Amino acid sequence: MKLTMLGTGNALVTECYNTCFIIDDNGQLFMVDGGGGNTVLHQIKHAGYDWMDIRHIFVTHKHVDHLMGIMWMVRMICQFMNHGDYKGEAYIYSHKEVLNLIEDIAGKLLLSKETRFIGDRLHLIEVHDDETANIIGHDTTFFDIGSTKANQYGFSMDIGNGKKLTCCGDEPYTEREEKYAKDSEWLLHEAFCLYSQRDIFDPYEKHHSTVKDACELAEKLNVKNLLLYHTEDKNLSDRERLYKEEGTQYYHGNLYIPDDLESIEL
Repeated sequence: MKLTMLGTGNALVTECYNTCFIIDDNGQLFMVDGGGGNTVLHQIKHAGYDWMDIRHIFVTHKHVDHLMGIMWMVRMICQFMNHGDYKGEAYIYSHKEVLNLIEDIAGKLLLSKETRFIGDRLHLIEVHDDETANIIGHDTTFFDIGSTKANQYGFSMDIGNGKKLTCCGDEPYTEREEKYAKDSEWLLHEAFCLYSQRDIFDPYEKHHSTVKDACELAEKLNVKNLLLYHTEDKNLSDRERLYKEEGTQYYHGNLYIPDDLESIEL
């Protein structure tokens, strides 16, 4: 299995793409979030994938920098289904609020000859807290992260050999996530900025974490590999070095700060 970051930035970045990624298990693809626009199609292509091969998509929450790229996927899937060029089924997983938004936006912006495939071959699958589904051959448990802003879900995926990959969404960890995140082989967590630059980026006012916060958490939860994303883009050229310099003071596992389009073997 491998994970490819389509984007690594927060909502307001201009030097990289918003956070979204693909999990690939021998050609079976699971895409998480879509970023803020049709750049997602560029990112998928330049990551070496064909968007038509992505049949399973999870949307964490309704914020623009996660949802609008999904609407481009919906448009492409429905349009190519209508043309007869898209074979088979596709599945979008999320909680009810997001699915209602997707259906509503599609109904307002797409043609009826395209939206007729929603619910027929493009399936909107509602997930619930602590519910497990089998996705690309892996048991995947969805959980409500307890967001203080928009309702948001994360997931924990069994990646084999008793190991799990846990995605905490784009907000700071809460105690209700412990049973999913603790002892994870891989933990995906937001890190808005360096702790040393907290006065510049105001992460706590925006309800986000710093590199120090995320690394202290991973150490406490006995996480083997920590991947940080949803960052600012002002330090992009030196981001990996700077984040590792700060993070390794607090976390002694394997710390990853990937660039857009970077792939990591799981």
